[in-house]
This record gives sequence, C-alpha cells and structure tokens, in this order.
Amino acid sequence: MIKKEKYSTKKASQYNIWRTIFQWIVCKIGYMTRLKLIYRIEIHGKENIPKDNNYIVCPNHLSTLDPPMMGAVMPRRVAFMAKKELFDIPFIRWWLDWLGAFAVDRENLGPSTIKTAKIIKDSSWVLGIFPQGTRGIPGEIRGVTSGFAGIAKLTKCNILPVGILGTEENKHIPFTGKIIINIGEIIPYDKNTELVKEKWIESIQNLTGYKYIEDNCEENQND
Repeated sequence: MIKKEKYSTKKASQYNIWRTIFQWIVCKIGYMTRLKLIYRIEIHGKENIPKDNNYIVCPNHLSTLDPPMMGAVMPRRVAFMAKKELFDIPFIRWWLDWLGAFAVDRENLGPSTIKTAKIIKDSSWVLGIFPQGTRGIPGEIRGVTSGFAGIAKLTKCNILPVGILGTEENKHIPFTGKIIINIGEIIPYDKNTELVKEKWIESIQNLTGYKYIEDNCEENQND
C-alpha cells in the first residue's frame, strides 16, 4: 500500500537540480514543442510575471495539459498540487513526483500541504494551484473555493491569475489547435481570503471571457 504522506510533504532538498532539469526537459522542450507544432500557442501578459517567486500561479483548469503547459510557459519551475488519488498509479506517481508535484486531499488541506507550500516558496520554484480544484467546462468558471487564498495567506504570497483557452480540445494534427494564455496582473497578498477569491474570479473572467457560476446558487434559492 502506498503511503501518500510520502508524496504530500516535500523536502527542500527535493527541489534540486535534478528535478529542475527533468521539468525543463519535459515541459520546456517536450511539451512546448508539441504546443507550438499542434496548437499554435499564443502567450500574452508575460510582463505581469514577477521577477521573484513570492507568488502562486493560479490558472483556470480545462485539461490534463494545463500543468505541464504552465511549466513550459513560466520562467521558473512550477510545483503543482495534485489530487492524492493520482499517486495510486505507479507511473503517474513517479512522473508527478519528478515534476515537483505533491499530493493533497482536496477535502482537507492538512499541515503537510502548508509545510510544502512554504518549502517551495523558500526554493527557486513557485507553487501552482488550480482554484477550481478540478477540470472545468469551457465558457464557465465553477467550483472555486477559497483554499488557494488561504494558502496564499499562510505563506504571505501574491496570486498570479492565468487565463487558459483551448486546452480542452485534444489535437494531434499539426496546426489544428489553438491555445491562448493570458497572464493577468498580480493580485497582492491580503489576509481577507474571500476578497482574494473574488479578485481571482474577476480577473479570470476578464482573461478568458468565461462566466463565473456559483455552484450553490440554486440550493440557496430553494432554502
């Protein structure tokens, strides 16, 4: 039986030159080649990326292509949170681990998550979180919780919103796909997690043209 706690807590020594080289080869060479050849990727707003690593990369989420794509686009290596169930699969477990990802329980962000987030901040990497938690539907922004804002509060990090368009279409023929990445202006650190969440939603709506839909709105109307 796999001990998931082994993959939920990273040591500073694990964000080393070997994982740096591995992510660089996989993302910046492998995935970026595919993105340019198959999808005709466009990237806007690179000037909004801070020079330091005192921020958390927070994109909307459409497909499994999104995490390695962000690793290809960002100037620093990105360590994403990944749902713990993925670490049950041997090859994927190894793959994610070497890409710098770590396991989280989306229903209960424990102390190990905060500890690893702080370790990443103290390294030369940056933390990556999908505030939606899981893949969404094009045109909609759903399932946003304030968990990412809570981690930003505890680590005193800013938020870098990133709007992703087009990764939901799985293409294989050259130049048949189109991906647009819009990097927004930094959302400054704030102790008010709900305010940070609202600012992220507003920014992602502007960056993607998608509409935010509150999942519990219908339940509230029926109460």
